[in-house]
Amino acid sequence: MTTTLDMAIVPSGAALGAEVRGIDLSTPLDSAAFSRIEEAFNRHSVLCFRDQNLNEEQFLAFMARFDKVEKVPISDFAHPDYPDIFFVSNIRDGERSIGHDDAGAVWHTDMSYSERPPLISALHAREVPFENGIAKGDTHFASTAAAYDSLSDADKRRIDGLFALHDLGGRRANRKKDPSKRTDISPELELRRKKQPNVPHPVVRIHPVTGRKCLYVTKGECVGIDNMEEEEALSLIDRLARHIYRPPYRHTHKWRVGDLLMWDNCAVQHIATFDYKWPEHRRLMWRITVGAAPTH
Repeated sequence: MTTTLDMAIVPSGAALGAEVRGIDLSTPLDSAAFSRIEEAFNRHSVLCFRDQNLNEEQFLAFMARFDKVEKVPISDFAHPDYPDIFFVSNIRDGERSIGHDDAGAVWHTDMSYSERPPLISALHAREVPFENGIAKGDTHFASTAAAYDSLSDADKRRIDGLFALHDLGGRRANRKKDPSKRTDISPELELRRKKQPNVPHPVVRIHPVTGRKCLYVTKGECVGIDNMEEEEALSLIDRLARHIYRPPYRHTHKWRVGDLLMWDNCAVQHIATFDYKWPEHRRLMWRITVGAAPTH
């Protein structure tokens, strides 16, 4: 059984991110060890566990210790035997991609268009593309908490109490897509997009554990602000979104096979790097989300 004596928490040195060393997540964790992981997660917002080789049951069991595992957003890309695991992959089976192959093409926080977005997302790297010994497909993170802290007092007063409207189809509708990276939209998702109304969330979200204030706006997905003219609202959303991913608030994760990477969807935004392509490069990640909860 893994204890706190076995672990080391190594911060990235950036505004967020840390690596947990000396741990094998396929073995049991005592309660003190798990509590230390939780504390590190709430402090650093992004945690990496290198050199893991979890099967599906072990991955699900570890994430379920944080909170309830949520249903996958697109059932077409669910693991055929473990429907709570979502495939993020560019691997194709004939004409069909086995997973969501353009997930994370813009800065975002997972499923903010939901009334109860997941607090935590996790990816377990099964296949990572390499070229000339260098891993491709980095993931970049930005601290929404650090970004809020650095706002002027005037800006903080202006956005306090505002609600932004999050649109399920906003990301796709507001960006030009490269057809070579395109995932065909399933009838299931297309129907959801047509039926689901825009969802309001606070522009300043209070973290449910740490109490820190975090900016919760995404360009494209946020299509307006309650009780504000559209032009003014979109201008403010754009300015806040660009502020979030300024370099001082960022951390880049360089993938290895076996990584388990988890992040806090209230405290961070992320974006993927698409510098790989099928069939020269293969990428397969298992994704789990946990802890869906209201934002206010």
